[in-house]
Amino acid sequence: MMKNKKIIVTGGSSGIGKETAKKLIEKGAQVVITGRDENKLKDVAAQIGAIPLLFDISELASIPEKTNQAIRLLNGNIDVLINNAGIGKFPMLGEITQEDLEEVYHTNVFGLALLTQEVIPYFKKQGYGDIVNIGSTASLKGFSRGSVYAASKFALRGMTQSWQAELRKFNIRVSLVNPSEVTTAFADITRKERKEETNKLGPKDISHTIVTGLELREKGFVPEVTIWATNPF
Repeated sequence: MMKNKKIIVTGGSSGIGKETAKKLIEKGAQVVITGRDENKLKDVAAQIGAIPLLFDISELASIPEKTNQAIRLLNGNIDVLINNAGIGKFPMLGEITQEDLEEVYHTNVFGLALLTQEVIPYFKKQGYGDIVNIGSTASLKGFSRGSVYAASKFALRGMTQSWQAELRKFNIRVSLVNPSEVTTAFADITRKERKEETNKLGPKDISHTIVTGLELREKGFVPEVTIWATNPF
């Protein structure tokens, strides 16, 4: 069911994005992956058979042209947008700076929303499309040091629900996937991938959930799904 689908995966050079792109390509999809590290992006694209596009969604002014470029790389079509790119900063209340808020929101909220907005006309014209937003269990409950990150994911959950209300009549499916802690390079300043741990989820667990939702017949969709490790402690 993914054969010949045209897909964009943001933050596709590592972790959940990389594994999801890999699985989709194995099923016959054509996938553009985006990222901020050009060398890593090209290496990963070569490994998994993806199309690389250097694209930092926090650079808001570049979004219209970069989106057009991504769709051109997919021969002018797009069936699925997977909003995976995200960052985290975790200061305590009393330590939060304007820069913390701007940095996280530019990627997790502003850039994500503006990129999605660029794709919607294609989906409406063709009468279908899928948007998958990668949230977090932080979309559901705050935590110590979570003021900035959890707030951005709460915002994403609110946007997802709003888009579901707006886009369902156009046969555009919008889903939110909330992983609990996953062993990836997330929040590691070196961007080095972590080895899988027995008490945490791995990128394959999340990619399986994403692809399964996309393969559901168009008659239905999963509005939101949360994936927990069986032994999180």
